[in-house]
Amino acid sequence: MKRKGPRIGIMGGTFDPVHYGHLVTAEGARCEYGLDHVLFLPSGKPPHKLMRSVSDAEHRYMMTVLAILTNPHFEVSRLDIDREGISYTIDALRSLQTFYGPDAELFFITGADAIFEITDWKDSDEYLTIAHFIAAARPGFCLEELPQTTQDWVGQHGDRFHVLKVPAMAISSTEIRDRVHKGISIRYLVPEPVEHYIKRHNLYL
Repeated sequence: MKRKGPRIGIMGGTFDPVHYGHLVTAEGARCEYGLDHVLFLPSGKPPHKLMRSVSDAEHRYMMTVLAILTNPHFEVSRLDIDREGISYTIDALRSLQTFYGPDAELFFITGADAIFEITDWKDSDEYLTIAHFIAAARPGFCLEELPQTTQDWVGQHGDRFHVLKVPAMAISSTEIRDRVHKGISIRYLVPEPVEHYIKRHNLYL
């Protein structure tokens, strides 16, 4: 059967900073699910990050732009960072559904650990009706550990929930920020232009 429209991957996150784990995940999802391109969506003011200071949105946006320059299948959107107020994933998905039209298939890519809290997200019942979910699993992650409420959520639309195993997901932005703060090298954890950007703007010190 001929596809009706494009298959769009949506890689959401704070990207504070973006690292190779994000890029490997996005490319893995693109290849595994036949995505036409992957849209990186840096968040503006994510509700789950309000308890800690998040780097300025423009810094996070520019680091993401630098990270994806060499991949023609990757794009970066300002949708969330230009939105006023708290950034909720469901609002971005609704906007992208309208932008790409009814024939497009959306695939939201996130870390599998985020799925533990999915039922607490705003309007969580609507997510799987708008987009497929691709859960990028870190080494050692077991979906059987999900709370029963989350398993029930997945079960509502099981054919639209996918697991992608990504060894590089062991890299974390938290660890990178900590290494920079301690003066430890982050080479080979982030793309070289991102490393230079962090140094040039004295981020995470």
